[in-house]
Amino acid sequence: MRVSAQGSSHQQLVGLLYRDHRAWLFGWLRKNLNCTQRAEDLSQDTFVRLLGRSDLQEPREPRALLTTIAKGLLIDQFRRSALERAYLDELAQAPENLHPSPEEQALALEALSEIDRLLGQLSNKARAAFLYNRLDGLGHAEIAERLGVSPSRVRQYLAQGLRQCYIALYGEPL
Repeated sequence: MRVSAQGSSHQQLVGLLYRDHRAWLFGWLRKNLNCTQRAEDLSQDTFVRLLGRSDLQEPREPRALLTTIAKGLLIDQFRRSALERAYLDELAQAPENLHPSPEEQALALEALSEIDRLLGQLSNKARAAFLYNRLDGLGHAEIAERLGVSPSRVRQYLAQGLRQCYIALYGEPL
């Protein structure tokens, strides 16, 4: 496939990638997932992700690009499933009269997924520090000891976590 960057629109490039590599990607996903429906969904989501990229240029290795995107989507899917299972497991332990409505559960899962996505942008230590502080109630000194860093570094990590929360609520700061 040869497409000049000047003579072709973004959608045409994605269309050509779809035409030339969709069947291969679907087959690769089906083989690795052992599920035709999930492979179909994931292959379509991969091309939707490409459509959303404003910086897309003709890749030298289109299959490597498609595989990387598909793997990222698969990891996101596994993380969402694990988060949903953890939420539902905790919910099952609560008395039934305290269970939120199905709509409230869906909103809670959506919020948890967004929080997970935003915290996933932090380094492992920053994410751990934030969760130790917010979920376990640990102080700076305790977190510093667990992570092997200074308390001032813990404050920086917590600030990074709070910034991600701010972004979730209000968008990117000006």
